[in-house]
Amino acid sequence: MQVLVLYHSRTGNTKKLAEAIAKGVEEVEGVDAVLKSTQEVTREDFLESDGVIAGSPVYFGTMAAELKKVFDDFVGIRRQMEGKIGAAFATSGGKETTIISIIQAMLIYGMIIAGDPMDATGHYGTSCKGAPDELTLANGVKLGKRVAMLAKKLRG
Repeated sequence: MQVLVLYHSRTGNTKKLAEAIAKGVEEVEGVDAVLKSTQEVTREDFLESDGVIAGSPVYFGTMAAELKKVFDDFVGIRRQMEGKIGAAFATSGGKETTIISIIQAMLIYGMIIAGDPMDATGHYGTSCKGAPDELTLANGVKLGKRVAMLAKKLRG
């Protein structure tokens, strides 16, 4: 089984956090992380994944157009995404509203939303302002692991 870690990153900060999240996914036995940028992701990546963790820098308080385009372009498969685990992460100021914008798209896809575990931030999802520090990267690992564990339990 697999979990897709999808991101858009202009400066590299969101990519760094995505890599930490993918590392957390890989910590769960039997679950593989598929790390893809918005330019690389395919419909098959969505369909073959039991969970999707999507991240973006903050653009005017919402997700980047590049990530929104993926959700828009793949809307035809949203019924097939129903019941899969979804989670979000963001980098830069205004991160809460950006995470909520990603979660809204996932809810429209019928996904089951997971926030950060309580031993991380216990909030909407992993986030930071600027480059992720060690604590943020550690929280990213925890989010990836949580989504992988939940996806495995649901499939189980």
